[in-house]
Amino acid sequence: MPLVPTSEIVQAADEARVGAVSFNVIHLETAEALVTAAERTGIPVILQISENCIRYHGSLLPITRATLALAEASPARTAVHLDHITQPQLVHEGVAAGVSSVMVDASALPYEENVATTAELTAWCHDRDVYVEAELGEVGGKDGVHAPGVRTDPKEALAYVTATGVDALAVAVGSSHAMRERTAVLDKELIAELHEKLPVPLVLHGSSGVPDEELRRAIAAGMTKINISTHLVSVFTRSLRDTLAGDPDLVDSRKYIKPARAAVADEAARILSVLGGTTALPGQYSPAASARG
Repeated sequence: MPLVPTSEIVQAADEARVGAVSFNVIHLETAEALVTAAERTGIPVILQISENCIRYHGSLLPITRATLALAEASPARTAVHLDHITQPQLVHEGVAAGVSSVMVDASALPYEENVATTAELTAWCHDRDVYVEAELGEVGGKDGVHAPGVRTDPKEALAYVTATGVDALAVAVGSSHAMRERTAVLDKELIAELHEKLPVPLVLHGSSGVPDEELRRAIAAGMTKINISTHLVSVFTRSLRDTLAGDPDLVDSRKYIKPARAAVADEAARILSVLGGTTALPGQYSPAASARG
């Protein structure tokens, strides 16, 4: 099946009250593993390319075009999304390259500047049929709004969505970026209130630090798009260490990267089945995909 818009995956997940699972691409091996996971489970996946990833690769086009090419060649339903983009030029380059959605991250700016910047870029993206996610305040791991005890205010969030016209909103409900242990407890009552009050799907950043069952409860309460990065990075690195420790003379990088890529594919497939197993786009999901319970 062809590359699909992020909006289709998110909308279907929101309607079915399951997770639209979004994994961050670090390099080509990550993207290959994530596409494999989607093919294996029959569950759609959103491949995210962050500004940090772009910086690592030196420019946007090589990693974005490679990820798009993998998605286009796969029978799985995949979307390609830009994550935490602070520079308007990267938004323009990504849309020109073919991504279907962008997270405009003006969260470090004062509120009025955040609104103005996000609204301008959202209008530009909408003119090109590109879906826009944004964030009110900073997501944790970098201090800011997802620091312990800080939460998104529903009234402020509604005003922000109305003023900017964004299609999805990342909210602060107890998660934090870059957590290596899955111990976070989310505010499900706040998630339910935000879900009721906001006219757009909710996005959870920092999901790597949230246990499976807590994520399932968050989705049941109204969370839709679930972003995961650090957890899979840890899986990849742990496999590399184990393989190299088992054979200190190994020098061919393909021989230690291949099992790491396979480990990421296995874990991504497991997470897709746990969080997004019944996302309902008719005729587009395999019966093997596990049901959400």
